[in-house]
Amino acid sequence: MTMPSERALVLFAHGARAASWAAPFRRLRDLTARQRPDCTVSLAFLELMTPSLPDEVAALVASGVRDVVVVPVFLGQGGHLLRDLPQLMDGLRAAYPDVAFSAVPAVGEDPDVLAAMAAYCSRAMPS
Repeated sequence: MTMPSERALVLFAHGARAASWAAPFRRLRDLTARQRPDCTVSLAFLELMTPSLPDEVAALVASGVRDVVVVPVFLGQGGHLLRDLPQLMDGLRAAYPDVAFSAVPAVGEDPDVLAAMAAYCSRAMPS
């Protein structure tokens, strides 16, 4: 029997009205989970889609998670990450004082991610 992990990565995306918009984020979640079998990998949304970050964290904590790292799947540190995410994190810390919470910068701020995106863009123009 597999025991649930006490650690979780939560990929945090914006959300949209079109259900199809979430498909690449679900694929990213699944790819990440295959690379990190030592922890739970899940997906949450800021708005317009479910689960919300508070709802996803509530489910994770109920399953025994005690260490949560939020990975914003945004290209940059805009208003949602400068204002909304810190407020959400403060609320989570207050609701679950025995759980460790942290967040990393937006995925688009990582040099390796930008290099991969630049390579993709470069391939768009035939030589």
